[in-house]
Order: sequence, then structure tokens, then C-alpha cells
Amino acid sequence: MSKRALIVIDIQNDYFPGGRWTLSQMDRAADNAATLIAAMREGGETVVHIRHEFPTADAPFFAPGSTGAEIHVKMSPKEGEPVVLKHHINSYRDTHLKRLLDERSINEVVICGAMSHMCVDAATRASNDFGYQCTVVHDACASRDLEFEGVAVPAAHAHAAFMAALRFAYARVISTCEWLEEYGAR
Repeated sequence: MSKRALIVIDIQNDYFPGGRWTLSQMDRAADNAATLIAAMREGGETVVHIRHEFPTADAPFFAPGSTGAEIHVKMSPKEGEPVVLKHHINSYRDTHLKRLLDERSINEVVICGAMSHMCVDAATRASNDFGYQCTVVHDACASRDLEFEGVAVPAAHAHAAFMAALRFAYARVISTCEWLEEYGAR
């Protein structure tokens, strides 16, 4: 039998309008993530919140102790829900995330959050490498416009490219509605 955890990555104030590193579609992603959290809580399953802080105050966003580094109110952890503080892109690097999942005998992870092209990608690949069955809920993730060698990459394209790569070999990639339908059928 599968034992599942929801991993909510970096849904923090700096990514929302008015923050220091605004993402495209962040409000929509957070609303969908909140729906996932509510379903998992109702089902008595594990919800893990990941919170990123850079190690120094001169960080472009998520500066230590700043309001921008706080988990957004839509994602407020309930008492007893683990919050994993990280200082790197990969949620497993130098954190207790893997130990936490293993202590709870988790073998399936559902991943959402930000940024699609960085921390969501890194956590999904690492989760797969550690042997967890992975699902990414794509519309509960957000990205931003990127640029490479003078080529502008709109946020929607960056997000789609990373979701396509994850779907190819690392995870099932589905929508919030699809996940809710599956979850309700279990």
C-alpha cells in the first residue's frame, strides 16, 4: 500500500505580486496548492512545507528573517506539520527531508510549489533518484520569465519545458483536477 506525502515547495511571500521575485501565475498556483493541502489534511496524510532562505541578507529574495522569506498565508502550516528549512535549490540538500519521509514510511510524493524550473525540478529529480514514486501537480507550480543568451523565454514556456522533461522520465505530471479525481477514487 502506498503511503503518500505532499511536498509544498517555497510558496513564500517574495514570489507573490509585490514581493522581491514575483512569479507568473503564483496566485493560481498557490490556490491550487491550498486545495491539495486541504485534501491531504482531510485524508490524514503528511503535508511537508519547504521554506527557502538564502544564507546572507544580501540575497535577491528570501533574505533571512525577512517577511518575503515567510511561508505565504495561503499555505500556513498547521500545528504538527513539518517545515523544512533549506538553503539550497534542492530540498534534500543539507536538510532532514529524506529522514522525515523515511521515518513516516513514505513511498509516494506529490510535489507542488515554486519555481518550476528550479526547486520543483530539483526536488522531483532527487525524489525519483531516492526511489519515491513522484507526481507533480503542474498547475500548483509557478515559474517566471527567463533569458538565455539573448533569447527571452516566457514563463509559460519555461514551465511547460520543465514539466515536459519531468513527465518524460521522473514523474507523473497532472493537473489539480486530475489529482483530486484520482485521490477521491482511492
